[in-house]
Amino acid sequence: MADDVTRVGQGSPTALHRFAGRALLGVAATTVTVLGTAPPPAAAAVPASMPAASSVSTVAGRPAALAGARTGTPLAEPDFAPVQARADRVRDDQFQLDELNAATAWRTSTGRGVTVAVIDSGVDGGHPDLVGQVLPGMDLVSPAGGDEPDPVGHGTTVASLIAGRGDDRRGVVGLAPDARILPVRVLDDENRYDDAMIVAKGVRWAVDNGARVINLSLGGSGDSPALAAALDYAFARDVVVVACTGNVATSTTSKVWYPAREPGVIAVAGLERDSENLWSGSITGHATTLAAPATGLVGARPPSNYWGVQGTSFAAPLVTATAALVRARYPQMSAGDVVNRLLSTAKDIGPTGRDDRFGYGLVDPVAALTADVPLIYRNPLDDNDSPGVVGFGPAPGSADDTRAGGTGSDPLGFAAPRQQTRWTAQPAGGADDAAPRRLWTGVAVAVALVTGVALMVRRFRLWGR
Repeated sequence: MADDVTRVGQGSPTALHRFAGRALLGVAATTVTVLGTAPPPAAAAVPASMPAASSVSTVAGRPAALAGARTGTPLAEPDFAPVQARADRVRDDQFQLDELNAATAWRTSTGRGVTVAVIDSGVDGGHPDLVGQVLPGMDLVSPAGGDEPDPVGHGTTVASLIAGRGDDRRGVVGLAPDARILPVRVLDDENRYDDAMIVAKGVRWAVDNGARVINLSLGGSGDSPALAAALDYAFARDVVVVACTGNVATSTTSKVWYPAREPGVIAVAGLERDSENLWSGSITGHATTLAAPATGLVGARPPSNYWGVQGTSFAAPLVTATAALVRARYPQMSAGDVVNRLLSTAKDIGPTGRDDRFGYGLVDPVAALTADVPLIYRNPLDDNDSPGVVGFGPAPGSADDTRAGGTGSDPLGFAAPRQQTRWTAQPAGGADDAAPRRLWTGVAVAVALVTGVALMVRRFRLWGR
């Protein structure tokens, strides 16, 4: 009998053991099912409203670390490093003009006759490089007017990259030097906006006041049906819309910012200076459609200075300017065909065809102006679905939004609304409120199952005696 006991203890399990083992496995499986996979850490505890990272010590007279430091607000984007250089040296530092073959493109088009809306922090039309380039605009932040047309400087920099004067050899010249800038201020003195509705109003105002191309060097992680409807308003009225994909430094999520990811918008990622390598600070993803230089750039700074900048906020204007060149060259061409021409003629710099890092590739102004591209009479990026529903999902309810525009070394962080309600998505990287509830529910179920198994095992043992 002793032999039998030893054999049973070290050999095949009894039916009781098998039952208990299977019951415990069932408990484990049930626990995993109830608890689900563990949520990722909350973006290393990065605040939802973290301003754009900056490599400079001051921004518009304030410490860069304080730019856009409000809680729960969206971010915008500049990486400004003051440039202590003469205006003629600034012109020599504009490497992007050579990289994009601007001189060749200007033989065909300079953007004359095209109005480009810069929806941003305002534009200082008194800067030497922008005198005569800026049309009367709209200030949606301070309707009565403020002390400065652009207290932050971000919008002025964007405008100079698009349409800085090219009638001399000094300062910044834009890629579309004969285009005109229609400024729409939606960002406050801290380079932020409280509600996406202000951006939506800015888009509609720009469309109604003659803009043929709109530049949005701002954005964030949350979606906005109100802004989506405004963008559809622009598409329906034959306007090209360009936006930056966003900067890693000011984001709590890796997805392309909104509104860049709205179907129909040209989403622009950033490249390193003098290369075809993706800038390490640029967000990319499936929504990315084009790429342009984003680092080592120099832009106009109010009231009459210059600074070095980097960020996708400054890559987007180069694509915007290219769209202006094309619209001037082909004034009867629809906005959809302008978009298609930019995509079709881009220089493929990644895997063959469109990819999630570079989209269709590096924007090519010369090819966009001269290549033979058949008309398709539609925007290839627009899914034509109802605004606010398809393309970014239904309005998720009230929540704070985390927006950013593009920074890296940019001291001006573009943010989204501080108190975005009704259409703001839950901040990316934030704690999942449902996780604790799932945890305690799972623990309760697990305890109940283990207790039940223990009672059954005890009953079987008593029965065996």
